[in-house]
Amino acid sequence: MLPNLFSHDDNRMAYDLQRAHSADIWFVKARAWVWGITSCFASLLLGNIAGVFDINIMGWMIDGIKGFWGH
Repeated sequence: MLPNLFSHDDNRMAYDLQRAHSADIWFVKARAWVWGITSCFASLLLGNIAGVFDINIMGWMIDGIKGFWGH
C-alpha cells in the first residue's frame, strides 16, 4: 500500500474511477491523444533538426555495439 502522499490513496482512486462520468473519461482520452500527437510531432522535429546538424544517435549506438562486439 502506498503512503498517503499528496492526498492520494487507493480507496479514493477506486471510488473516483467507479463514479467517473463518460465526459470525464472522454477528457482523459482526449488529453492522452493530444499529448501523444504533440510528443510524436516534437520527436519528428527534433530528429529532423538533429539530422541537419549531423547528429546521428542511432549511428553512434550501432558503432558502439560493433566496437563492443569486435573486441
